[in-house]
Amino acid sequence: MNALEGMTALVTGASSGIGRAIALRLAQDGARVIGADITEQVVEGGPPLAEPLREISPESRFARLDVRDHEATSALINDIAAREGRLDLVVTSAMVPGGKALPETDMAEWLRVTSVNLTGVYVTLHAALAQMLTQAPRGTENERGRIVNIGSQHGIIASPGSFAYGVSKAAVLQMTRQIAADHAQDGIVCNSVSPGKILTGKTGPAVSETALAYSNARTPAPRLGRPSDVAAAVAYLASPQTTFINGHNLLVDGGWMAA
Repeated sequence: MNALEGMTALVTGASSGIGRAIALRLAQDGARVIGADITEQVVEGGPPLAEPLREISPESRFARLDVRDHEATSALINDIAAREGRLDLVVTSAMVPGGKALPETDMAEWLRVTSVNLTGVYVTLHAALAQMLTQAPRGTENERGRIVNIGSQHGIIASPGSFAYGVSKAAVLQMTRQIAADHAQDGIVCNSVSPGKILTGKTGPAVSETALAYSNARTPAPRLGRPSDVAAAVAYLASPQTTFINGHNLLVDGGWMAA
């Protein structure tokens, strides 16, 4: 349970849903976690993050962050490095949903989705990688840092009626491959986790009776996913067991993409 002891991790989009579950799981596994989000308000997934995070790990904390803001993101990462000595892990979980096909995706909708799902990931990784490359290698594999990007099965197959969302998630998976190929020699390990249908507690059309019936029929597993399933996959890719896994996209979908 202390596989991540001594590691410092930044998780974006940490207030709700999958990001919240990831932040809490990494803390349970021994990491000092900075859970960052644009708001402390919980959209889905339980009470506000700060208190349960501190209960697990008194050294962990919540930080307010808009991932679209390059200066603020760089400042937070610099602050983490100054306080903790280094940044060992970054998980890019901040996202917004999209629900329009291309003809209905005007510039405002395109920017609303991609400013977080694509540019926000770029901003976070740009600042995080700059810090990691200055850090001394450590461990038997001489690692400087790890990255786990949160993608989606809809970055691999089409996201029906959600043009900007699908395109943005496909780009995140390409970022993962690009960073792994460019920086493995520098001691950087970069992978992604792509969830299938995950029940986070959100409401709306995505969890309508019709949508859930389709997802259950489409998923070979006898249940749909939970945020804890995604968090477990992230913890695995953050652990010392996975030093030779780099540039990989781990599906957490109950077999959806295999069927």
